[in-house]
Amino acid sequence: MANTPKPYKIKAKTALVAESALIAPYQSLYLNPISVLTNSKNGLSAKAALDFLSLSGFTREEFQDTFKTNVKTIQNYAASALKLDASLSEKLLKSFSLFEKGMEIFGSAKAFHLWLNTPAYGLGNQTPFDLMDTITGISLIEEELIRIEHGDLA
Repeated sequence: MANTPKPYKIKAKTALVAESALIAPYQSLYLNPISVLTNSKNGLSAKAALDFLSLSGFTREEFQDTFKTNVKTIQNYAASALKLDASLSEKLLKSFSLFEKGMEIFGSAKAFHLWLNTPAYGLGNQTPFDLMDTITGISLIEEELIRIEHGDLA
């Protein structure tokens, strides 16, 4: 018999609580487009980027490619209590919102991360993760998640 990999098992309740705790401080910041705009212009604390890195399961390289910034720079900003610029803040808020929706649909950040790295038919068989480096790409992924949520996979 072939050696088949065992399915990934998580302690769903524990993982969800930990993931929810990482998202909770930011939820009010992306409730609506005006909140996103205002909070982006004000700039997020650098800790937000580190929290997203923990939540997302992205490697440092994936984070750096997606957000066009260096993790070391973010760590230095956090140590100095500096704020992020508007464009990075906006992308982070949209990404937190995206992960919240993905966790709702797939059950965990880990499962959503796996989906992000799988070609999606509704995105022209592109890998969703490859679209996350732009706001438009994040919007396309959000639209695909809504289709999945409503059972419209074609």
